[in-house]
Amino acid sequence: MFVRARIVPIVGTIVFILIALFGARFASENAQASTELGGTVYWSDGDSGRLSDGTKFRLHGVDAPETGSMKQRGGAKCEAERALGYDAKAAAVELTRGRAVTVTQIMGRDRYGRNVVSLNMDGEDLAALLVASGSHRAWDYDGGAPKPDWCGGQASGAAP
Repeated sequence: MFVRARIVPIVGTIVFILIALFGARFASENAQASTELGGTVYWSDGDSGRLSDGTKFRLHGVDAPETGSMKQRGGAKCEAERALGYDAKAAAVELTRGRAVTVTQIMGRDRYGRNVVSLNMDGEDLAALLVASGSHRAWDYDGGAPKPDWCGGQASGAAP
């Protein structure tokens, strides 16, 4: 009994210290995101990719048409969406070509393990610039809004 009475508080203290250290590390990473993450963007599609340090990301607040095959899970719903998806990726590539971006906020992770981020370029929100270009659509995923329909209600073939 005497040994248990001495061990339990020690184990509790160790667990508390480990939790505090992990929490401090997580808070530190998020606080430093705007200064440490950024650089060149490598686009996988119109709304996701990776930063020059290898960090995979998903752009917050927008949706771009899918470029994946209609046969794969999460792919385009119609061929017109795939074509628009390649245009959206090209727009994102062209807009950021040779320019540095900064991560201004990390919202968390998506179901694929990517950081959901807001990106800033020359003092402007990158998502807003892409929406203004017409290649992307605003999407309030966090608010439960449905994913934009890039096929215009068509199951396949016709452009929206």
